[in-house]
Amino acid sequence: MPTTFSIPSTIINGPGSFEKVGEQAKRLGASKALIVTDPGIVELGYVNQIVKNLIKSNINASIFSNVTPDPTLQNVNDGLKQYLSEDADIIVSIGGGSSIDCAKGIAMKLSNDGDFAEYMGVDKIPNNGAPLIAIPTTAGTGSEVTKVTVITDTERNVKMMLSSACLLPSVAIVDPLLSITTPPHLTAAVGVDALTHAIEAYISKRGQSITDTLALKAIQLISGALRQAWADGENITARREMMLGASIAGMAFSNSSVALVHGMSRPIGAYFHIHHGLSNAVLLLDVMEFSISGAPRRFADIAKAMGEKTDGLSPMKQADAAITAVERLVNDIQMPRLGEIGIDKNDFDDVVEQMAVDAIASGSPANNPKQATQKDIIQLYKRCFSPR
Repeated sequence: MPTTFSIPSTIINGPGSFEKVGEQAKRLGASKALIVTDPGIVELGYVNQIVKNLIKSNINASIFSNVTPDPTLQNVNDGLKQYLSEDADIIVSIGGGSSIDCAKGIAMKLSNDGDFAEYMGVDKIPNNGAPLIAIPTTAGTGSEVTKVTVITDTERNVKMMLSSACLLPSVAIVDPLLSITTPPHLTAAVGVDALTHAIEAYISKRGQSITDTLALKAIQLISGALRQAWADGENITARREMMLGASIAGMAFSNSSVALVHGMSRPIGAYFHIHHGLSNAVLLLDVMEFSISGAPRRFADIAKAMGEKTDGLSPMKQADAAITAVERLVNDIQMPRLGEIGIDKNDFDDVVEQMAVDAIASGSPANNPKQATQKDIIQLYKRCFSPR
């Protein structure tokens, strides 16, 4: 059966690639850029560097820095107004997945009328958006290379997932030097998020040969470098492998789709405003344990990619080694449990049934190798909330 694989037409990777932004914007015919980012990235000085680099290529810039964690529809609408008022003709986004997702939303709305919610789901966007250069500063979401964006409708408490090749950035610039300022707790959360992308891409029912190859390589890179990147943020080798691993994982899951972890994590973010990477990370281990019987050979491959010795073990023991490897990793980097990230237990219990409904409605759980009922998901939420 034919499959389709879509990534940005240009990906520039490696230390110093950040300096190519002006050159790439010029190549795309830009005269004025809207830089989409968040206040923290502005404080780090990266935005000023972009402005200077663009000016060298005779490109003016306007800065929209009001993106919030887990970007909202209001962020998109505010950025869209600024783009139009400034007569911009390209978007440059720098930051974590929130900034890049917001930029995708702005770019898409410039060429697609109607309510944003009309484009929820897969392949519902008819027109390509404005040119977009995406520059990640964390090794996590892989949004710089994906055809996916997630925007929160705060009025409905719904995270809207859109997936379409029309959302692909024109250029992705992946420079590990930009990630050295990421603090350890965030390095851990986004790193496990990237690992989740790779694992779910590999076990997804919609996987294909290309995504399988990329997902296993991403698992190898991330699991091999995350401890070092967390312990020593200035370890450039570890940062480079994490950035590359996150991007490769993004290419994989963008084309194979994600599964149960992501379906369950979006409602947590919508109801409790938990960072997307963290909400994925605190679910991964327990959801893997639930899913393993649906694809034991795939989980055995994951264990091998993580460096586990599986020779001579039965197929299920080989699969179980993947759980052992992930549990050891999350413990080493001090990842919290779901019940340890500031969510009130009573508030959680009040909405857990609705979160299970929302998780199934997102569509992602249908890609899981072991199907989860609403009751299964409620039980999984409660298990994740409790100590191991």
